[in-house]
Amino acid sequence: MKAVYISQFGGPENLEIREVPDPPKPSGDKVLIRVKAAALNRADLLQRRGVYPAPKGFSQNIPGLEFVGEVVETGEYVPNFKPGDRVFGITAGEAQAELISINQSLLALVPGNLSFAEAAAVPEAFITAHDAIFTLGDLRESETLLIHAVGSGVGLAALQLAKAKSVTVIGTSRTADKLDRCKDFRLDHAILAGENVDFAGVIKEKNSGKGVDVILDLVGASYFKANLESLAIKGRLILVGLTGGAAADFDLGIALQKRLKIIGTVLRGRSIEEKAEAVRKFSENVLPLLESGKVKPNIDKVFKFEEVADAHGYLESNESFGKVILEF
Repeated sequence: MKAVYISQFGGPENLEIREVPDPPKPSGDKVLIRVKAAALNRADLLQRRGVYPAPKGFSQNIPGLEFVGEVVETGEYVPNFKPGDRVFGITAGEAQAELISINQSLLALVPGNLSFAEAAAVPEAFITAHDAIFTLGDLRESETLLIHAVGSGVGLAALQLAKAKSVTVIGTSRTADKLDRCKDFRLDHAILAGENVDFAGVIKEKNSGKGVDVILDLVGASYFKANLESLAIKGRLILVGLTGGAAADFDLGIALQKRLKIIGTVLRGRSIEEKAEAVRKFSENVLPLLESGKVKPNIDKVFKFEEVADAHGYLESNESFGKVILEF
């Protein structure tokens, strides 16, 4: 089979399409899938640079955390999927290849109203967002959610899921155009973030002097201090990304006084059992919203499989609004 291959760690120019061995014939609870499309994630950029290695058991040279395709063959203990089914799912690596073999518990059936490209934009963004704000953040209808980098794939998914529950949502971005476009997704309040923007003060102005109940943070260290100031009593900070750095000063007094919860999360390194539970909750709570059209995949741009280097360059430019897709 053909696969995206990192010939050596570094820039996008080190990506190539290479023939690699096919996955083994599926047995037990494994499912063999012919991949039709796969979305890019920042983890792929980091893996390509050599700073975010794949977990043990996965190739360091074949990236990819999510995919959509058709079932080719199943193991003997797979009752819920059959050849020809359209499925999407998550993995810790190797999704950007023509074939992938994966545990059935990490798969879900694709709603009939979604194309392959649309479906490719769903798994990582919507599973991560739902797990972060509802499972970990325990977000409720009467509460307020702050999303940093709201124009990202995960940010837009979280925005839609929160609005489907009638939650008030505040979003930040460093790009005014992205904030304007988020209004189409019913963003309640937009904050143009930058080095000199005191978003904690702006949040209190927009939220009647109160802090927010849950923060979904895809930025990290550079926003940490203001995040603590922005949270209400018993607020929950969910750390998902570290584009703004990993090390920050921590005022323990604020955390104690407000009785805060600070939760870090990553989907890739979890056990199969933990991932399966996140996929189960996604299937139960998010798939009906996708089927009804209440939430939609967020596609920015679709590249051909062979244009993977260009796709990496585009994602690194930070111009994307939503997901970048590789189509096979």
